[in-house]
Amino acid sequence: MSLAVSQPFDPQSFRTVLAHYPTGVAVVTGLAPDGEPVGMVVGSFTSVSLDPPLVAFLPDKKSNSYARLSSARSFCVNVLAADQEDLCRRFASKKAQKFDGVAWRPGPSGAPVLSGAVAWIDCAADQVFEAGDHYIVLGRVTALGVQNPTAPLLFFQGGYGGFTARSLVAPYENDLSAQIRLADLARDHMRALADEFGLECYAQSVVGDEIVVVAAAGPPETAVRTHVGRRLPLVPPYGALFVGGEGERAADQWITRLPRPVSEEDRATCLRMLDQVRRRQWSLGLVSQRHEKVWTEVDGFTAAARTPELDRRMSHVLDEVLDQYEPEELDPDALHDVRVIAAPVHGRDGTVVQVLVLFGMPPQASTSQIARWRERLIAAADAVTETIGGRYPTRAA
Repeated sequence: MSLAVSQPFDPQSFRTVLAHYPTGVAVVTGLAPDGEPVGMVVGSFTSVSLDPPLVAFLPDKKSNSYARLSSARSFCVNVLAADQEDLCRRFASKKAQKFDGVAWRPGPSGAPVLSGAVAWIDCAADQVFEAGDHYIVLGRVTALGVQNPTAPLLFFQGGYGGFTARSLVAPYENDLSAQIRLADLARDHMRALADEFGLECYAQSVVGDEIVVVAAAGPPETAVRTHVGRRLPLVPPYGALFVGGEGERAADQWITRLPRPVSEEDRATCLRMLDQVRRRQWSLGLVSQRHEKVWTEVDGFTAAARTPELDRRMSHVLDEVLDQYEPEELDPDALHDVRVIAAPVHGRDGTVVQVLVLFGMPPQASTSQIARWRERLIAAADAVTETIGGRYPTRAA
């Protein structure tokens, strides 16, 4: 409930209300006339103009740090990363030697670029305006770059934190511990498959709007266990088995995560994929030369803090292999390079609660060999479904 305040204005009300607006955190750096690096924390950095390229920050008139920084001919705005709160507090303190032990390099203007900062913007000092108890400092951008594409540090209601993109597919909010317990029930079946075929088998779950590998089994010489904990975005072509039976809303959300304007042809292609996995109750992906790039990006997606830019980059890479998933038919007389075969585990309400995946198939497999892999995988997934009292639909022939 929002209340309009009619009492006389007071500074505390100003601070309280404005604290409900989160701000990014940056350290503005420069070189004093004596060559010493100087810096200060600001939560008021903003872009101003594209033509000419101008940015601004608003230091307090009483700031001793700005008094020194104002003598520099240039300055560099360092956008701090979410894990740089300690660095932020150092530069916000009254310590005399703020740069002691801080890694940095000179930017094009000579102003310090702090190691680990998300981005840096090098500026020539342009104009300074008085604005109440603050200055408005304009800088003309001369160079800039992104050096650490991760989540930024934010300041909100007196505390520091990071940024997490909201879940884009709400129906899949699950508890990871429950998914791990379910994977434990599948572990013996996964090991049996891995031993029988000498392949890798892992279990996938949807948590939030991501696919997470929660368990794995494979030959001792493989690195299959490194798959555990890998995160993949729930974006076409990934996750069709999870989305296929969830209705029109889930399908629309999945399709709109394509990294480009969705054409009618795109939509028809994705709906065909979903309809196919819903009828068959299994999924197939073929090998593409572009998959090497996919796995490089998956490793980065798993290791880095989640950002919208990282989501977009991963989605673009997956878009390049969209045509390798859910082929309608395989030529029975040809040999095929299979990347993954997947089969669903169904819960008591019939929804897909986990997916078992076979991976690491040898190249040039016959359709009969592919069918053997598929049927054994389906049998394993069905056995887990029965163990948990799940209900699975009739498969198409």
